[in-house]
Amino acid sequence: MSSTTRTLDAWLEYLERVHPVGIDLGLDRVAEVARRMGLLDEPLASRIITVAGTNGKGSTVAMIETVARAHGLSVAAYTSPHLLRYNERLRFDGSEADDAALIAGFEAVEAARLADDPVSLTYFEAGTLAALWLIARRRPDLAVLEVGLGGRLDAVNVIDADVAVITTIALDHAAFLGNELEGIGREKAGIMRAGCPAVLGSGELPASVRQSAQEREAPVSALGQDFEWRVGTAQGGFSWQGTASDGTILSLDDLPDPGLPLDNAATALQALVAAGIALDEQRCREAMRDVRVPGRMQWLGQWCLDVGHNPHAAGYLAGRLAAQPCRGRTWVLLGMLGDKDADGVIEALGSVADEWVAATLGGERAREASELASRIEAHGGKVAYQAASPEAGAEWLAERLAADDRVLVCGSFFMVAAILSWKQAHAA
Repeated sequence: MSSTTRTLDAWLEYLERVHPVGIDLGLDRVAEVARRMGLLDEPLASRIITVAGTNGKGSTVAMIETVARAHGLSVAAYTSPHLLRYNERLRFDGSEADDAALIAGFEAVEAARLADDPVSLTYFEAGTLAALWLIARRRPDLAVLEVGLGGRLDAVNVIDADVAVITTIALDHAAFLGNELEGIGREKAGIMRAGCPAVLGSGELPASVRQSAQEREAPVSALGQDFEWRVGTAQGGFSWQGTASDGTILSLDDLPDPGLPLDNAATALQALVAAGIALDEQRCREAMRDVRVPGRMQWLGQWCLDVGHNPHAAGYLAGRLAAQPCRGRTWVLLGMLGDKDADGVIEALGSVADEWVAATLGGERAREASELASRIEAHGGKVAYQAASPEAGAEWLAERLAADDRVLVCGSFFMVAAILSWKQAHAA
């Protein structure tokens, strides 16, 4: 099949085959193709914000995007991975890129990588370059780019950002980033640029992050020092205080709780200020009320879906559920990949889980339900069922849920994607 006749699904299948390694960190190959595509000649957008971190990237990107749009800016947002459709990875003014646009982007990447000496690209690298090419053709007021893994050597980092955001840093992807937090912090801080603002969205970042900023003489705004959030006077809301580049103290009051981590909400607001955007209180209220992030504390009736897959994310979920007690049982439908810290996740959720359903995830990094069940029981949890798949676990639970029960689905993007599809099929 020629490249000009490939469907989007065919392109994605081709990109998975053409490079034998799924993750191949390094910028030399990506930068060469980006150069051929003209992506390094001028900025993609009037302002560019890059977001890196272990947890909270997706929600931070979504809140930056939504607040900026509420202020009348044209916005492109690139995130990964997707849940149901590849199109989710690239949004223009809140709408997913259509198949035709993505195909055009892949065709542009393919032509550039095969020109002169062919260059091998991973699935993620090709997708990132296609997204950057499409963003460059639109030249929006703001581009918000989520780093896929790490920072310094991630394909997104081929682009110089005006503002670098670091959300949190915890142990994850140890096979690629190592298991030492200072080193991980330095890798993620690699998205910073000399003299450009850096927004630090956690009060518990490794010292290497600030050291990296100092080495680059990047002005730092840090959560808890230069910006913060507090419980607001309005029920369920919050207030925000930040700092402008000239040191002026800024404040926004009675913002609605977006149902997402408020550390990330505060970070998103400070990132926009660092990018030179003047915030209007009423428009920020509207944005925080409207922001939605699929798969992040997403409630579908009695079911709460969250892609959290490490202990830090699981701890946040446990805290949110503890603050919203239910009269019935709290079930946890858990599926995790084999290279994730299952013990840490189980321990973090143990305080809110009444009963567990362990599910097997397929693929080369699969973890069997039986192994998960053994770990849950070792931590004192009650395993009610071992499911051969996420869908099988959902079917079993659906027949047994009481009206006052709730279900937390978590452990993996694959887990949430499977249950989202299952819920959609049952709603049809």
